[in-house]
Amino acid sequence: MSAPYLWTIILGGFLVTYLTRLSFLLLIPLERFPERFRRGLRFVPPAVLAALVTPELFRPGGAWDFSLGNERLLAGMIALLVAWRTKNTWWTIAAGMLCLWVLSSI
Repeated sequence: MSAPYLWTIILGGFLVTYLTRLSFLLLIPLERFPERFRRGLRFVPPAVLAALVTPELFRPGGAWDFSLGNERLLAGMIALLVAWRTKNTWWTIAAGMLCLWVLSSI
C-alpha cells in the first residue's frame, strides 16, 4: 500500500467521520437524539481507526504475518492495551506510533 493511497484513506475516513458527526450537530441539536444514539456515536472514531489500521497490522507488505518479527503487530498489541486502559483514542494512536517508531529503529 503506497503512502499517498494510505493518506487518502485516512483523510477520507476523517472527513466522513467528522462531516457525519458535524451534520447531526448542525442540523439537529444533540439533546433531541435518544441517549442510546448519542452513546453509539462515541464508537465511531474507534471503529474508523480499527478499519484503517487492521489490514496493516496483519498484512504488512500484502502478506499475512503473525510472527513476533512483525513490529506493526507488536505495536498494535501495545496500542490495544493502552486503549483498554485509557479508553482514549488519542493516547491509543500516540502509544501505537511511539511503539512502532521504537520497534522499527531497533
